[in-house]
Amino acid sequence: MPESVPKPLFKLRDYQQDAVEATLTHFRHSNQPAVIVLPTGAGKSLVIAELAKLARRKILVLAHVKELIEQNHSKYLSYGLEGGLYSAGLKLKQSHLQVTFASVQSVARNLQDFATEHSLVIIDECHRISDDENSQYQKIFSQLKKFNPQLKLLGLTATPYRMGMGWIYRYHYRGFCRSSEPRPFEHCIYELPLQYMIKRGFLTPPRMIDAPIAQYDFSTLSANQFGNYSETDVNQLLVNHPRVTQAICEQVIELAAERRGVMIFAATVKHAHEVCGYLPEAETALITGATANTERDELIHLFKQQKIKYLVNVAVLTTGFDAPHVDFIAILRPTQSVSLFQQIIGRGLRLAEQKKDCLIMDYAGNGFDLFAPEVGQPKPDSSSVPVQVFCPVCEFANIFWGKTDEEGHILEHFGRRCQGTIALNSADKASNKRAQCDFRFRFKECPQCNAENDIAARNCHRCDHAIIDPDDQLKSALKLKDARVIRCAGISLSETKQKLKVIYHDEQGEELSELFDMQNSKQRKRFNNLFGRRFQQSSQPTEFKTLEAVLAVADQFTAPDFVVARKSGQFWRVQERVFDYQGNYRKANQL
Repeated sequence: MPESVPKPLFKLRDYQQDAVEATLTHFRHSNQPAVIVLPTGAGKSLVIAELAKLARRKILVLAHVKELIEQNHSKYLSYGLEGGLYSAGLKLKQSHLQVTFASVQSVARNLQDFATEHSLVIIDECHRISDDENSQYQKIFSQLKKFNPQLKLLGLTATPYRMGMGWIYRYHYRGFCRSSEPRPFEHCIYELPLQYMIKRGFLTPPRMIDAPIAQYDFSTLSANQFGNYSETDVNQLLVNHPRVTQAICEQVIELAAERRGVMIFAATVKHAHEVCGYLPEAETALITGATANTERDELIHLFKQQKIKYLVNVAVLTTGFDAPHVDFIAILRPTQSVSLFQQIIGRGLRLAEQKKDCLIMDYAGNGFDLFAPEVGQPKPDSSSVPVQVFCPVCEFANIFWGKTDEEGHILEHFGRRCQGTIALNSADKASNKRAQCDFRFRFKECPQCNAENDIAARNCHRCDHAIIDPDDQLKSALKLKDARVIRCAGISLSETKQKLKVIYHDEQGEELSELFDMQNSKQRKRFNNLFGRRFQQSSQPTEFKTLEAVLAVADQFTAPDFVVARKSGQFWRVQERVFDYQGNYRKANQL
């Protein structure tokens, strides 16, 4: 570093340096968008400052709130370097310097000021990016790519998922796939777990107590695609339960006796005013989206100076707010967004003197696991547990929801496709180009080309042939007089005249059956496609060559959910077997 440039006030921690190195390594070989996952309080602004310092060409650092913009900018200034600020909220529009820290809203409204070549865009709180091409973020990216088609995108977030989308990236550097569909980011190149930060003393331990004196029941309300609820519906529900709010506030005051800073997240503006009415007036402040900027800044200053103890807010202080002394978070609002829930709790995890923990009280019954949030496939039922299932093709150790016996042996799992990744070819390893393993534990076979597809697919991924919806299939069969449909509760296999007999058992005791001649190559292949491929819940697909080999493991085959047969003379001939059914019809032994 030149002598004229003072040493930075901050020294990178090991994990921050690792995140920087991961970024440099990735972008040396690839232009694919990448994301870094660091918990709230891990120092994302220092990572951004270091990357900006190392940059040799023009870069843009985007954030959605002025607090984050100022925070990232100040860390960069600590290197003795000059960076521009472009934000209407900060009343500055500087875009001529090598590094610009900007508001996404201001840039999107003034794209003409960014009609020049940039090498890198860094997005703080990047989980806010949608795949809508008309969104502010996408408009900015499109503008910058006009001047540099090789533009690199780097996102940073503590919560790499989004309501309605799930994970915001596809491939994880540890070798697994988060999504089969396109995502705003292609790769997660570095991730630090929340537990790591807490165990090593970088963050305050959250103390989550499941002992609210009262609790709201928002279960009757329906959330939108972003996990939020109608303000009118929420207000109507809260009006009917005024005593609940009063009881909650009384408990908050009691629990806060030994606490220094309390943040309360209310459901609506009306609800927030009601909450404030039950709290000590001289120690309470309220911030909403309608609060004027000058008043908001003054209230936040008083709270950080600990002249105000209770800070009530409505959806405005979930990101970019930094008050390390906060040691009590009270959640009085419902959400189905894991990301929002974690961001709220993150407000209380920063370190401060004499702060031992942060009390978390969830009065809305949101029920998320802070350390292992459910993202993607929801938990099927209360008895399901995470189980490890190895892919028989790439040997990746998948973690799926499943069921086990008392000794921990897997009885079944609900995974669909292997989450492992493979390099496309040896030449692509340096460029980090990967693809998801093709093996499917559950699948629908294309009637045209026999390709295996996801059980919810409407068209074949290989030939685009339409795949009949199982509900339509069952509905059509039920209308036919010469057709019979059974809900299959299980199968049994036996030998009949040197052939394999498969009997499908209905929950009411009815049966359908069919024969396979295992000495006939075509029938043997058909049996293996239907049952060998799904042997042991597809975790050990096997090609059976003899009748004896099948009978030796007859109790380990997977049964279809429905079987459709058509009348042929005096007998019923099995026509269709519906495996892995998901639809409107009740399956066997379901209530």
